[in-house]
Amino acid sequence: MTRFMRLLEAEGAPEVKDYAALYRWSITQPGAFWGAVWRFCDLRSSAPWSAVLENGDRMPGARWFPGARFNFAENLLSRHDDRAALVFRGEDGSRRAITYSALAQQVGAFSSALREAGVGAGDRIAACMPNIPETVVGMLAASSLGAIWSSCSPDFGVKGVLDRFGQIRPKVVLISDGYFYNGRWIAIGDKMREVLSQLPEVASVVQAPYGGEQGEGACAPGIIPYAELLRRGRGEGLSFTQLSFDHPLYILYSSGTTGPPKCIVHGAGGTLIQHLKELVLHTDLKPGDTIFYFTTCGWMMWNWLVSSLAVGATVVLYDGSPLHPKPEVLFELVEQESINVFGASARYLAGLEKAGVRPGKTHDVTTLRTILSTGSPLAPTSFDYVYEHVKSDVQLSSISGGTDIVSCFALGNPVLPVYRGELQCRGLGMKVEIYDEGGQPVWEQQGELVCTAPFPSMPLGFWNDPSGERYREAYFARFPGVWTHGDYAELSAHGGMIIHGRSDAVLNPGGVRIGTAEIYRQVETLPEVLESLAIAQDWDNDQRVLLFVTLREEYRLDEALIDRIKKTIRENVSPRHVPAKVISIADLPRTMNGKLAELAVREVIHGRAVKNREALANPEALELFRDLPELRSA
Repeated sequence: MTRFMRLLEAEGAPEVKDYAALYRWSITQPGAFWGAVWRFCDLRSSAPWSAVLENGDRMPGARWFPGARFNFAENLLSRHDDRAALVFRGEDGSRRAITYSALAQQVGAFSSALREAGVGAGDRIAACMPNIPETVVGMLAASSLGAIWSSCSPDFGVKGVLDRFGQIRPKVVLISDGYFYNGRWIAIGDKMREVLSQLPEVASVVQAPYGGEQGEGACAPGIIPYAELLRRGRGEGLSFTQLSFDHPLYILYSSGTTGPPKCIVHGAGGTLIQHLKELVLHTDLKPGDTIFYFTTCGWMMWNWLVSSLAVGATVVLYDGSPLHPKPEVLFELVEQESINVFGASARYLAGLEKAGVRPGKTHDVTTLRTILSTGSPLAPTSFDYVYEHVKSDVQLSSISGGTDIVSCFALGNPVLPVYRGELQCRGLGMKVEIYDEGGQPVWEQQGELVCTAPFPSMPLGFWNDPSGERYREAYFARFPGVWTHGDYAELSAHGGMIIHGRSDAVLNPGGVRIGTAEIYRQVETLPEVLESLAIAQDWDNDQRVLLFVTLREEYRLDEALIDRIKKTIRENVSPRHVPAKVISIADLPRTMNGKLAELAVREVIHGRAVKNREALANPEALELFRDLPELRSA
């Protein structure tokens, strides 16, 4: 970050001595800023851009780097040496390392075989894969040809996979024989055969082995083994199709909990330059560093993590449960792989705290420089936990963005202090504001998180939405010409951000808007409570707040604990936040990405159908909320 500011000064930019000045310059001079990011991060292209930004007053409608010709995979494979590009660690104890030169060879063979099979620019390559190196090879091979990559996690059910891949009609599908989770091998052959039988446009299916002796053995007839595909493509050199900056790269999916998932199309150039800005500047990732993020291939953090190859870092992939066979297993990776940047969900960090894990005492975390957290707001107590029990001088970066932008609006910053409970800053080049109900910007006040100027990683649109009507309705209907993200947040006095939850899950008792994260932060400080979920129930011509809690095994919800929960909320937030009912529940439903399914619970307790149960990792948990006697009494 500091070198970037010095570069700008050397090029004659106005004084940017601190981050506040740099941020102001980045949003008032977007053309100069994003051009400087391109140069600083050394993006490779075969033809130069004629301008950085055209139609910068339109959102949507802005155009970035017209004239540039480049390839996404070429930028991720710029190294050809013997440093590890990928290190894979499996829950079963397996380990594999692939050098940059070996990765390029595998990608070249895979892409040559795809080309022989008739795959070209614009074709869709879909993967239902665990987080293993073959998945990365498949993505890079697809993008080297200009094909569009789309992936989901193998724990999706048949309908969940078809709800996604059925919309985009892939030409090639990459599958595995199964995956490991929580000490079990889970075969997916029968499931994938059922999925493939309903995808008639698929011309080729490639199966990558994973389970070894526990796997399903030989591929079914007509399915190409991964090793055979590589053999077919050997001998061809690695080549990269040169494409426009806005050529489609990825199709990602919304959670789908309120209907069929939206197929969000992201461009190659916008994805790359945004990820490099976030990795190089905001995360301080350097060539030779080692980075890890606990993610599946169905979450946009996988796409974000893999872009680290463009920096020249080593990417650590992990497949399996983050808590098996013991809660500190991921910190064994930190020690054994000398990880510099470690990422996980806020839920994971809170779980370690509840389990009494103390990595700073039990593991060598000397190399650890940065801890990233996203997926949900990171509670203030989790900040305390990290600094007291993981490492006292680490940069703890709670970050926030989403699938919609395949990147972040709020990020960490290596040149700023970390304040308890806050995301450090708004991302460079992202004109993020908080709007009140009337569409006016506010500070230190809760409201809608919006972005009021174009940015490169805005989606190209939705698949099967030729007029763009669904795209505009999703993000620009509330405040025309302004991106409304759907988060309820506030800007802090320090210039950071606090996320209070999703806007569509905001509680509104007595007309007062309350973010659910405000309640969770307080409740989950109590040692008895593992997690909580709050929703609003229609009641007596108004709304009342219901709080569901899951407790540690040795505790039960009695009146004394209910009183402590309510008192904690009342004293630390406000009387208006105190729930009308506190109810013990055995499990909380989650999306496939691990986020609480607040809207689905709200539908169940009101007796309405949940539109897309297949989008949930544990849909059976919804039945726990049906016809509860507590919901019928005052």
